[in-house]
Amino acid sequence: MIQQPKSKVFHNNHKPLQLYGFNNLTKTLSFNIYDICYAETLEDRQAYIAYIDEEYNSERLTGILEQVATIIGANILNIAKQDYYPQGASVTVLISEEKVVDPNDPQEECPPENGGDVVMHLDKSHLTVHTYPESHPENGICTFRVDIDVSTCGKISPLKALNFLLDSFDSDIVNLDYRVRGFTRRVDGTKIFIDQKLNSIQNFIASDTLSRYHSVDLNVYQDNIFHTKMILRDFELNNYLFGVKEEQLNIYKKRRIVKKLKKEMNEIFYAKNLPSSPVMY
Repeated sequence: MIQQPKSKVFHNNHKPLQLYGFNNLTKTLSFNIYDICYAETLEDRQAYIAYIDEEYNSERLTGILEQVATIIGANILNIAKQDYYPQGASVTVLISEEKVVDPNDPQEECPPENGGDVVMHLDKSHLTVHTYPESHPENGICTFRVDIDVSTCGKISPLKALNFLLDSFDSDIVNLDYRVRGFTRRVDGTKIFIDQKLNSIQNFIASDTLSRYHSVDLNVYQDNIFHTKMILRDFELNNYLFGVKEEQLNIYKKRRIVKKLKKEMNEIFYAKNLPSSPVMY
């Protein structure tokens, strides 16, 4: 007879709870990160996209996800990566909570063939990142988007990698989603639908990072769905120019560029097209 192993999780009161079997909760942290810039000429826009493609190629993205795996305490099973033409890159990393034993490796300690019960557990956890550099065909605006998913099963939590990922990219706007799906059981059969105290993703963001952003929450507590979106508070034009410096622009051109940039940022932040005149933020 195969016996279910018992494990522990720390619930809202931080006391360890005895579980029947493994922690089967699926926890997913998803990012949309946006970096905005202005590049006046076609040549500058092409140079910007080439710069982004080099700065965030599949090799560097792989390094970021490998570090995420280390931070959350996961084991890497497989890595697939791809650079696309004319632009963009993707990386997918399959991970497990426990080390996977290779029975053909004499260095690995395998369970005995005779005697004792063996329980196998398949982790359905992964890390993915996709990049989307693109530019407006007419007004000089370029937008670089990164989509990241950190999905884990078991005791490991993707929230441990939250600040590392925020620090790994230049981010003008960030959309964050965290969702806990499924359930696990206590030894008495009682279901557990979330294994940590949580009322906002902002609780896990470093205070110095959070202070630089205007943040808004939209949470559905009864379904364990948490959403936070953030937009930078400070606006310095030189940080958004590619191929030109602010000192080279006259006052009228500065105003026109600032208006375009803020319109783009607000449309992304509010997820809707806005009139050209007013600036909402």
